[in-house]
Amino acid sequence: MQPSSSSSSVFLLLLSSFSLALACNKALCASDVSKCLIQELCQCRPSDGNCSCCKECMMCLGTLWEECCDCVGMCNPKNHSDTPATAKSTVEELFRPIPSLFRALTEGEAPVNMMVVSFPVAEELSYHENLLSFLETLEDSHQNVSLPGNSIHASYDTSDKMCTVVYFDDCVSIRQCKQYCESMGGSKYRWFHNACCECVGPECVDYGSKAAKCTNCLY
Repeated sequence: MQPSSSSSSVFLLLLSSFSLALACNKALCASDVSKCLIQELCQCRPSDGNCSCCKECMMCLGTLWEECCDCVGMCNPKNHSDTPATAKSTVEELFRPIPSLFRALTEGEAPVNMMVVSFPVAEELSYHENLLSFLETLEDSHQNVSLPGNSIHASYDTSDKMCTVVYFDDCVSIRQCKQYCESMGGSKYRWFHNACCECVGPECVDYGSKAAKCTNCLY
């Protein structure tokens, strides 16, 4: 059975898009970008003054727009060498955590395809305290700088407290990360911009570890 001309043109478009976008994060974007291109939602070129499909393309890529728009030629290629993707992340609190479920799933031997890591809460808060110190310095010079609330951190006893997080071995989308962490009863999640997913447990005060440790998703 011969492929239709329409299918062939879409396939060629896929190849040309990925070959032109050398900085494109293919590990993260390939699946969603392919879907949007097959649906012919990202065929216009804003750089040529044609943005007739921009909104539809953005809606199709959804939460991956920021990371993947260069893969379809909709935005300027990103210079990933400036800041490693593992140094940037998106965090969110989950609506209905189930602490007992999270603890049960992370005790003992780790489930397949994930890694459980525990570390002192004091270590988790070290970045937050450094940030407050920096902002306080700014506040001394500029009276209009407002500090984030730190009452929880000030009153929380960090002695002997351990923060437990879960890393999934493979790269996942931000939507999958949120869904996986919700299904584990997690309190929050951190999705690194290299597509590494970290589920944050109930004992953690901030957003877990700032280090991406997904064994099959480190780049």
